[in-house]
Amino acid sequence: MNEAVIVAATRTAVGRRKGALADVRPDNLLADVLQSVVERAGIDKADVDDVIIGCVTQSQEQSMNIARTATLMAGFPIEVPGVTIDRQCGSSLQAMNFAAQAILAGDMDTVIAGGVESMTRVPMFIHNDGAQQGDRLQENYDIIHQGLSAERIAKQWALTADDVNDFAALSHERALAAIHAGHFDDEITPIGTMKRDEGPRAATTPESLAALKTVFDEQGVITAGNASQMSDGASAVVVMSLEKAQQLGLKPLAKIVARTVVGSDPTLMLTGPIEATKRVLQRANLTIDDIDTFEVNEAFAPVPLVWANELGVDMSKVNPDGGAIALGHPLGATGTKLVTTMLHRMQRDDLRYGLIAICEGMGMANATILEKM
Repeated sequence: MNEAVIVAATRTAVGRRKGALADVRPDNLLADVLQSVVERAGIDKADVDDVIIGCVTQSQEQSMNIARTATLMAGFPIEVPGVTIDRQCGSSLQAMNFAAQAILAGDMDTVIAGGVESMTRVPMFIHNDGAQQGDRLQENYDIIHQGLSAERIAKQWALTADDVNDFAALSHERALAAIHAGHFDDEITPIGTMKRDEGPRAATTPESLAALKTVFDEQGVITAGNASQMSDGASAVVVMSLEKAQQLGLKPLAKIVARTVVGSDPTLMLTGPIEATKRVLQRANLTIDDIDTFEVNEAFAPVPLVWANELGVDMSKVNPDGGAIALGHPLGATGTKLVTTMLHRMQRDDLRYGLIAICEGMGMANATILEKM
């Protein structure tokens, strides 16, 4: 049976909203990353069967199938197609999983999967015109803002303000340590002079975070400091059949062992990674203790804290290079951004198994297990 492997991965440095990437169109960001990932893989652009890109706010400069337009901008032959998908925050991880499925089905040999989001140039909800859901949906479900969902799970799992602020401060501490150690240097494709993530702040402490006002509930715990940062960025991976990689003499970084996507409570919304992790482990015939490193997207601090509590995970293995609270969350790009960081860590530290899990709007979650090759 064929196997789907990853032969290259890269990302931009993540810019703060209205920061260093504010003047860069998202299609240009993505085109540069597509060019870079092909060069890193050492393959011919004409050999790419499809380009699958995640993007959440598909409006304005991110409309008109940005996967196709960026592929053309990057100089791919006109015969190489592209498609843009929206699985909310897990969009690019879903793109990678779709790529693996196409390869495992025998339909394709080489697929680029990735994501892009400029939350500066195309703000969240800009295309909703004030209406986020119809009456029929609201009649069936108590649809609330994700921040309120984060407050509900914090309350349900009895997380205190100290719990979430300590975790948020740790995210910054780990991210800064990773930057200073050069952990991200090889994975980043520079955009102009932009080579370093803008989000991490050295002055962030539990005490400074405790001074911030809550955003969604006066009696709650969620502040701007313990939630993910709005960001700009792009990322991509080259997924290939193992047979094709061997024909080309390429050494894969990792094998895609198992993939899953689940639906979860659309009101709590952020608990999906728990069930997704259980399911993907079962499909891989692995246990949580078999996994050497984890990336669990830090949409809000309660998400990885509750996930780890339910699954009994050692937090030293979770987001060891920091997460979205410090490094930012460019929505559609985040999935393959996390994959890129994990792959480089697995190579650097000789780790066998890595697991990525991402919560998604309206109650969904993706999870994927990688094995170093």
